[in-house]
Amino acid sequence: MSSEFSLIPAPRSVTTSSGEFTLTSDTTIVVDDALADAAAELQRLVRPATGFALDRAPSADGDAAAQNVIVIDEDAALDDEAYAVSVAPERIVIRGGSRAGIRWGIHTLRQLLPPAINRSARVTGVAWSIPCCEISDAPRFPWRGLMLDVARHFLPVHNVLRIIDLIAAHKLNTLHLHLTDDQGWRLQIDAFPKLTTRGGWRSESQVGAGPAATTNGRPHGGYYSKDDAREIVAYAAERGVTVVPEIEMPGHVQAALAAYPEWGIGEAPDEPWSGWGVNTRLLNLEESTVDAFRSILDEVIELFPSPYIGIGGDEARKDEWAVDDRTQQLMRERGLADEEAAQSWFIAQIDAHLAARGRRAFGWDEILEGGLAPGATVASWRGRTGAIIAARSGHDVVLCPDDEVYLDYRQSDSPDEPVQVGFPLGVDDVYAFDPLPPELTDDEARHVLGGQANLWSEHLDSPRTVDYMLFPRLCALAEAVWSETKDLEGFRSRLGGHLDRLDAAGVEYRHPDGPRPWHSRPDAAHKPITREERLAIQRALVENIRGALDVTLEGEPSNPAQ
Repeated sequence: MSSEFSLIPAPRSVTTSSGEFTLTSDTTIVVDDALADAAAELQRLVRPATGFALDRAPSADGDAAAQNVIVIDEDAALDDEAYAVSVAPERIVIRGGSRAGIRWGIHTLRQLLPPAINRSARVTGVAWSIPCCEISDAPRFPWRGLMLDVARHFLPVHNVLRIIDLIAAHKLNTLHLHLTDDQGWRLQIDAFPKLTTRGGWRSESQVGAGPAATTNGRPHGGYYSKDDAREIVAYAAERGVTVVPEIEMPGHVQAALAAYPEWGIGEAPDEPWSGWGVNTRLLNLEESTVDAFRSILDEVIELFPSPYIGIGGDEARKDEWAVDDRTQQLMRERGLADEEAAQSWFIAQIDAHLAARGRRAFGWDEILEGGLAPGATVASWRGRTGAIIAARSGHDVVLCPDDEVYLDYRQSDSPDEPVQVGFPLGVDDVYAFDPLPPELTDDEARHVLGGQANLWSEHLDSPRTVDYMLFPRLCALAEAVWSETKDLEGFRSRLGGHLDRLDAAGVEYRHPDGPRPWHSRPDAAHKPITREERLAIQRALVENIRGALDVTLEGEPSNPAQ
């Protein structure tokens, strides 16, 4: 790719030629009425910085003689998300297989303009020129996403909308919104109002990680009203992003139990948890509790049109079930051999409920424990073991292994990184991510929907920190899940120019030369580990599902003890 291009993610094909097209106040958009929304999107992305109206012209004006025009059209020969951009001195043509493909073509066109195009107000003294070229492109995977945790630290609506704009600009199309956890419940549910009035805030938060962590004595809370949720969904849909909501169960539920203790076991918690880590509180297995969560999901379904509904399923420590007489009685009555079978039963009830309403359950790879519910899709986070087992069982899977795409992990060994957890996971590491496990056959690989990065927010207590942890690693993730081939040196070169675009967009990314003084957290305890330590933990975590796996994973020693 020519050095004058800094396109991220990299297109499949770019051919350059001499000359350029220059946007002016007289440039018009030629488009049929059926694609008027595509013209509106181009105007929204280009008008603020240029000040140009980019008015629509009748489609009849789009003949070969028309000058200084941008033509937008659908092309049935292209796949839905595929697009082509042709730039000549007198005109630009954007074609897409569907509205989605046209959208990605528009974003590519915007990246061909000078970086100042990302400014939100008119910029003077800039020649809005685009080099002549021919670009054809299509994504490798249909699921290209970001998981955003708004439960540990809440993000107001306007911050979520900004993140949607940024992920769409990088051709990511899925926002997995982690709405509930031990530390807070972030979505209005009419049937159970205390989920937000009591479960939506905590009296304080842990600061830092590990045994030396402290607390701040400062209340934290917030939630999205139903109108907020509708706004987020509509805003995302206009930008080609599907919002996948997640309601945790049967673990990660202390916030829910603080509001409705009858759903739990033993003494009720006073409030949502102020600490980080894995909490042992679980939902009980009463039919009334399962019914309550069916009702909650009915309200979630009404708000979120996503085909997938997240149901959690992760890190549900079974200690409470193991020692509770009533739970053991219910397990015997239902013929459940052990606590893993009990979790499988619970997930199966929820999966059947969602399936009856035309949706699919989407859960972390722990839902494989005890047997996978018939319609469930797996988010494989504890490495790739869950992905391989799920795909071989005929289940769809999204790859998000923590050792490759957990963006809350520290970015270097520098002592000035913010709260340091995990091992160093830099831009190059994220770029190396490939959602397709090489152990799968071609038929099994068809179940790999794609990949996503996960951003957990225990230590992200401000939008500035969110920016720092997301970018530019999310740029690398975007290319890893979109582009057909990898070229690390080419990516590094393009990223240099792309950072100018992030600057213009007001993104406070981590600079290549490391954290700035204000990024450090001398007030917080840290808990760094090595990659080797994390991989050993990861292998131990999947041991109970690994029996179904008869191969050594790529990069793993034959003897896990080595």
